[in-house]
Amino acid sequence: MARRNRITNTVDIEPGRSFTHLSSDRWTRSLCEPIPAAARVFVIAFLLCLGSAPGWTQQKDQQPQQKVQQQQQKGQQEQQSDKQQMRGLDEQIQEVKSDVLRITAELSRLEEKLLYPSGTQVAIFIALAKGDPMRLDAVRLQIDGQLVAHYIYSAKELEALRKGGVQRIYVGNVATGDHQLEVLVDGKLEGGADFSRTEHFTFRKEVKPKLVGLTLAESASGNTPIALGEW
Repeated sequence: MARRNRITNTVDIEPGRSFTHLSSDRWTRSLCEPIPAAARVFVIAFLLCLGSAPGWTQQKDQQPQQKVQQQQQKGQQEQQSDKQQMRGLDEQIQEVKSDVLRITAELSRLEEKLLYPSGTQVAIFIALAKGDPMRLDAVRLQIDGQLVAHYIYSAKELEALRKGGVQRIYVGNVATGDHQLEVLVDGKLEGGADFSRTEHFTFRKEVKPKLVGLTLAESASGNTPIALGEW
């Protein structure tokens, strides 16, 4: 039986060439040759990538949280900006209201001056005697036989008069000279009985504004029910 020979060399295949046998010495030297520099760089980069993979994963996980926090901060900033804008708008509205009230008051004074010149103007005011318990219901005024005012009082208006308030019940024009004023007062006494009183007065109008004051009280209190005064 023929003995087979051990394979002591290998075949080196070169492109475009025939088979070439490598001796055992050349095979050993090819295995022991150092790894090229490019291969070493690749291996090191691969190892670094493996080492940084957990950190990259953690950074990737933190990105959604950072986005949520940024969105929350942005939402809070927008809310604060909206509140500041609303506050600024409220202040502007209050300023406009104040300007409107001031202009309205000025227009009312101007209208009064135009409609009721100082030479012919007469104004009549109503007040309650201090501490008087009468419940005032209504007041009616006539000047020279002509009805000029008829006012019915609410509970709040009566309370204001009891606290010392004064009401301008009438303003108008009259010629200079003497005029007749008729005052009718309706109300209730402290005990609940009805109270009604009518008084007649004479006042003189000069060439300047005329201010007439009427102080009301119930007869049982000892005060004059309707007192005329010039203010």
